[in-house]
Amino acid sequence: MKLKKVAATLLASAMILSLAACGKDTNSGSGSGSNNTDLKSEKITLNMWCIATESDSNRHSYEEAIKEMKAEYPDITLNWEAFENQSYKTKIKAAVAADELPDIFFTWSCAFLGDFVNAGKVYCLDDTYQAYKSELPEVMMGNSTYNGKHYGVPLTMNIVGLFANMDLLKEAGYTEIPGTYDEFIACCDALKAKGIIPFGCAGSETWCVTEYLESVIEKSVGADALNDIFLGRATWNNAEVGKAVDTFQKMVNDGYFDPNGISLKNDEVKNNFMAGKYAFYMNGTWNCADFANDPNFFPKVKVAEFPVINSGAAKLGQLIGGPSDTLAVAASSKNAAAAAKYTFELGKKICHYGYLDGCGLPAWTPYGDTSSVNGLTQAVSEICAKADSYVLFGDTAMNADEANTYLDYVAQVYGCQIDGAGFIKGLSKDIR
Repeated sequence: MKLKKVAATLLASAMILSLAACGKDTNSGSGSGSNNTDLKSEKITLNMWCIATESDSNRHSYEEAIKEMKAEYPDITLNWEAFENQSYKTKIKAAVAADELPDIFFTWSCAFLGDFVNAGKVYCLDDTYQAYKSELPEVMMGNSTYNGKHYGVPLTMNIVGLFANMDLLKEAGYTEIPGTYDEFIACCDALKAKGIIPFGCAGSETWCVTEYLESVIEKSVGADALNDIFLGRATWNNAEVGKAVDTFQKMVNDGYFDPNGISLKNDEVKNNFMAGKYAFYMNGTWNCADFANDPNFFPKVKVAEFPVINSGAAKLGQLIGGPSDTLAVAASSKNAAAAAKYTFELGKKICHYGYLDGCGLPAWTPYGDTSSVNGLTQAVSEICAKADSYVLFGDTAMNADEANTYLDYVAQVYGCQIDGAGFIKGLSKDIR
C-alpha cells in the first residue's frame, strides 16, 4: 500500500541531515556483542525499564509485543516497569551514576543516550545488529550511533504536530487549520472572541512547553540555525532567537494559553483538549493513537505543522522531531548478549504495534497488514513526506546538564519571568 512505501522510504532521505549530527564526537562505551545467541535455548530473567505507563499512548504496543515475545521465548522471563516521562529522566540518570541499570532500558537518543555511552554504561550492539540490517535501515540508527558504533534499537519516530479540534475552529469561522502565521493569529483572536481557549500546555512538565517554543523558534530562524545551537555548533546569543522567544511569550501574554495550564500535567491537558476545552494542542504525533481510539473525538481532530513566521529564514517542511525513542542494553547486564538480541526482537514488535496503533511512523521496515493505520497517522506521514529537515527535540539533542539548564530557562519564559533577551543572555552565559 502507498503508506507502507512512504513510511519505509521517505524517512531515509529526509532525515539524513539531522541524523548524521548527533553522536559523532562521543567516546565509545563498552565492547561489541554477539549475534550467535539462540534465545530459544536461553533460560534467563531480564529486567526492563520504560515510560509506557498505563496512560501512555505506547502502552498497548509494549503489552502486545511482550505478549508475543513470551509466546516465542517461553523460557525467558521479562520483568518490566514503566515510569512517568519526567521522573524517568531523573531515575535513569541516577541509575547510570550508581551503576544500577536494568538489563534493558528505554532512552532517548542523541546526547541523552550519548552521555551514558560516554560513561561506558551501554552495551555495544554492532555484532547483534548485523542480523537485522535488512529490516532496520542504517539511517534509522544514526541518532544512537557514536564513533561509528551502535548502542540503541530505535522504535518509532515522531514529530511535533499542531492538532486542532475542528468543531471549535468552525465556531470561529474556520473550516481548515490556517496555513499562514497571520491567519493563524487571526484564528486565535477569533477563538478568544467566542470564549474558546486557543491552546492548552502542561506547564508542570516543561518538555511540553518546548513543543510550542521550539516550533516557534524553528519557524522564525530556520532548522539549520536551531540545530546548530542544540548541537553546540553555535551560541545561544542569537538576537533572532530572542525575537522568536518574545513571539511565543506574546502568545502567552495575549491570553492564547489556558492560564491554569501552568500547573497541569500533560495527561490533564490532553484530556482537556479531547473534551473540547482548547482548540489547539501542540505535542508529539504519538498522540494520534489516543485520538484515533476515541470514536467521539477522532472525527473532530486534524493535524498540521506549525506555520512559518519568518519566510526569510524558515519554510514549511522544517519539523521538530525524528527517531528518538530507543531501547538500549546495560553493559553491566549478566546476560548482555542475550539481552541485546531480545531487545532487537522486542523493539521490532513494539515498532510494529506502535505503528498500527498510530503512535508514530516506523523506524523498522513495516511488515504484515498495515491497512488499519488510522487516517491521522497517515496525515502525519504526508507531512513528513514533504519534510525538508528535522531538528531533534532540544532536551534530547543536548547533553543532560545543558538540557536541564535549557528546560529551566524555558520554564521561566512560560512563567513570564524572563523575556527573549533574558533567555538568550542567560543560556549563552550558562551553556555557551
